[in-house]
Amino acid sequence: MSRIGKNPITVPAGVTVTITNGHVYVKGPKGELSLDTHNRVSISYENNQIVLDRPNDSNENRAFHGLYQRLLSNIVLGVTQGFAKELIIEGVGYRAAAAGKDINFQLGYSHPILFPAPDGITLAAPEATRIIITGCDKQLVGQVAANIRALRKPEPYKGKGIRYKDEKIRRKVGKSGA
Repeated sequence: MSRIGKNPITVPAGVTVTITNGHVYVKGPKGELSLDTHNRVSISYENNQIVLDRPNDSNENRAFHGLYQRLLSNIVLGVTQGFAKELIIEGVGYRAAAAGKDINFQLGYSHPILFPAPDGITLAAPEATRIIITGCDKQLVGQVAANIRALRKPEPYKGKGIRYKDEKIRRKVGKSGA
């Protein structure tokens, strides 16, 4: 058995799980998410636990077993607690400001950049140099954070740009004067 795949997923109170024809629907206080599963993994829901099983021990079945267990546990965690990513803006004149549901960036270009918030994502700028991205879908929160970071990646000489809160930028020395 897969060490990850054999762990049952405990579903907290207030969360409903529906399994129909390879589709899993999970609805909770933060939202609702769904997952299309592969036929190499069978999923059952009983006694407030989601249990995954595989037909045999081939390498592909073992891989799918652990993968879908982790995906389903992230879905249950997302609809109950949600996920968040925090970005830091560094640089003189670089800033962000909330514009309704969207974020308006000043990143050293000749024009401001308006970043629209996708459905299911909440963008907040509590300070001019901090952005907080929250939502119930872990993959979507990470993708939105990566898209915002790509607007102005941190450069290695002064560290100017948008970086994750826990990201360390390796600085280069630069030219030495003769």
